[in-house]
Amino acid sequence: MNKFLPLLTSFFLLAGCGAGGTNEKEEASKNEELKKVSVVLDWTPNTNHTGLYVAKEKGYFKEQGLDVEIIMPGEAGADKLVASGKSEFGVSYQEGITQARVQGVPIVSVAAVIQHNTSGFASPEAKDITTPKDFEGKTYGGWGSPVEKAIIDSLMKKENADVNEVDIVNTGDMDFFTSVKRDIDFAWIYYGWTGIAAELRNEKLNMVYLTEYSDKLDYYTPVLTTNEKMIKEDPETVKAFVHAASKGYQFAIKNPDDAADMLIESAPDLDPKLVKRSQEWLADKYQDDAPRWGEQKLEIWKNYSEWMTENKLLEGDFDPEKAFTNEFLPN
Repeated sequence: MNKFLPLLTSFFLLAGCGAGGTNEKEEASKNEELKKVSVVLDWTPNTNHTGLYVAKEKGYFKEQGLDVEIIMPGEAGADKLVASGKSEFGVSYQEGITQARVQGVPIVSVAAVIQHNTSGFASPEAKDITTPKDFEGKTYGGWGSPVEKAIIDSLMKKENADVNEVDIVNTGDMDFFTSVKRDIDFAWIYYGWTGIAAELRNEKLNMVYLTEYSDKLDYYTPVLTTNEKMIKEDPETVKAFVHAASKGYQFAIKNPDDAADMLIESAPDLDPKLVKRSQEWLADKYQDDAPRWGEQKLEIWKNYSEWMTENKLLEGDFDPEKAFTNEFLPN
């Protein structure tokens, strides 16, 4: 009997290989049946994007029949890629969409990633900048957008301060910590990332949040987007994508530590401590007081567009009802 063992072993090994080959073919066939789409990020991977990485890792996109590629924006930028159809979905901001639509760009917000604006002007504690009045005589470092000066001005007017007393310079892609160690006194940040990074570095910051001074500045940032053509011609794919993304962000809300691990695995260059702490900070802010994750209000879109108009930042008519939709969110 022993002389037959090698032959029997070889037979079972071959049978096993054959089964594996069949499974691989079946898996490949399933993948071919999935609809290939892409979602372009607004920036490098961070905790604003965690729900997307969770949806990919946990198979939520596949459950919806999608094979989703998460891509970086490059020089073109997310809005242009989505508007032109080169990417079906993207990550953007309410302010960017508002300006784009006035210029005839057919981009639409389909979900709010974070329910309330968590951004503000940050400065090292030693700079003693605690209110917009303290901006006078200081240097602000930004990226050269007219929106920046308008927002600084609107906050300063609340305290009868003069924006012309602020030196506004373009620092480009220079990070916050490098900027303030040079000749910059304050900059615009998202606390959930840069603020948490400061905590980990034991660098104390003063924050002047936009929402503390104007309800009209409590806009959606970031949001998930698609274009009008996708909504008209392929609403089922839009619905599938939003449903899977929603499931991903809901998982991140309930399981921030596990969700952080998935983001870290997908983007290994990130600082694990920063991702973990940031994810914990953001977990209850994704949905916050909304009845469901991703829901947007017409009032918020109207408020911000009115603010932009008042500050002469919109050159044309803006229809807030066409800029966003809740129709693809799960009930």
